[in-house]
Amino acid sequence: MTDGKDFSIGSVKRCIIAQAVPLTVAQVVQLLYNVVDRIYIGHLEGIGDVALTGLGITFPVIVLVAAFTNLFGSGGTALFSIARGKKDEEEAESILGNVFALLALSSVILFVVCYFLRRPILFLFGASELSVQYADQYLQIYVFGTAFSMISTGLNGYINAQGFPRMGMLTTILGAVINIILDPVFIFGFGMEVRGAALATVISQGVSAVWVMRFLLGKKAILRVKASKVRITWKRTKSIIAIGLPGFVMQGTNSLVQIVCNNQLQVYGGDLYVGILTVLNSVREILSLPVMGISNGAQPVLGYNYGAKKNGRVKEGIRFTAILGIAYTVAAWIVVMLIPRQMVAIFSNDPQTVAIGAQMLNLYFFGFFFMAFQFVGQTTFQALGKAKQAVFFSLFRKAIIVVPLTLLLPAVGFGVEGVFLAEPISNAIGGLACFVTMWVMIYRKL
Repeated sequence: MTDGKDFSIGSVKRCIIAQAVPLTVAQVVQLLYNVVDRIYIGHLEGIGDVALTGLGITFPVIVLVAAFTNLFGSGGTALFSIARGKKDEEEAESILGNVFALLALSSVILFVVCYFLRRPILFLFGASELSVQYADQYLQIYVFGTAFSMISTGLNGYINAQGFPRMGMLTTILGAVINIILDPVFIFGFGMEVRGAALATVISQGVSAVWVMRFLLGKKAILRVKASKVRITWKRTKSIIAIGLPGFVMQGTNSLVQIVCNNQLQVYGGDLYVGILTVLNSVREILSLPVMGISNGAQPVLGYNYGAKKNGRVKEGIRFTAILGIAYTVAAWIVVMLIPRQMVAIFSNDPQTVAIGAQMLNLYFFGFFFMAFQFVGQTTFQALGKAKQAVFFSLFRKAIIVVPLTLLLPAVGFGVEGVFLAEPISNAIGGLACFVTMWVMIYRKL
């Protein structure tokens, strides 16, 4: 094993940055899959705003697929990193094979459910009679890429966890570049509009999946996907789910929050505000990526050193991740306050959408830096295998704080603004609670 692949030696900060930078670049590029779709669709002549609203209605489905990907992918990655730290490569490969089988099986089940029940699901998720046609056009094609999406995203972490973050970065760059090229061709060139955006995304995800599998089956990988290891065992699956459950809960509750928000916005504001939330979620995804990259880059480093019993290095990694994450999110919040209209205008040229969207953006992003506390606490719990705490704080912030506030605030006089205020309140309460608990329970005891 070369020095670059052994996270227990050298500078902890350098190990985290070496993982985080390519991961962040990869995630930025990954985000282009959906953001480029929204930008093009939001500027379609005559139908842009309602089509963008329709796309927003599909978010809970997309997030649900991501949740199951996270359940198996990130859960296995943590165990995989710990096994590598213990030099147990046989177990690490068995975990990888188990995760591959779980991703493949769940992708088939999700496709069947989401394809054949898509219209009832879309109405349940807040679609109107006007927006459902565009949501349905997008989703009926998008779900055909479910297996591609889950394999490429769920297994890419195993490339990074072996110390090949640049190769993992190329996975998403390759897919995103193809998506960016195909989007205008299908949307405008072939006149496919919303369907074209979905088709471009599916093709791009397919290319990314082939790239990931080619690496994990090839000679460059230290640990590979082997046919003899591709089997689901209950013992490993239980451990994978236990560690991956926080990520699943976080993504699953994101889906729940989106459903509740869409329905509340339909009641208090209509399609216009559902479309604005789609724009705000896009901005949040963009600005959250660096802190997510830092956290994801830290996870294999923390897990490896914990498995190698290098507790001092684990503590140093936690401190560095926290400082870097908080500094970035404070800077991002300042940017939002300075140029809210310009951010909204990226996704829409409608004056009303831009004007109201800028106001809601400032509400939605208030105290954005509290998000960093949630990410650091969550990452530490997951990296060190503390599944119960990670699950609790995922549920606490979203299900226990955001959902009730989204239902309550509009009803007690805040109206449509109450939907957007629920997010910053939950960031402050949930983020601080998660971080302080991690600091007391883990950091001080290492």
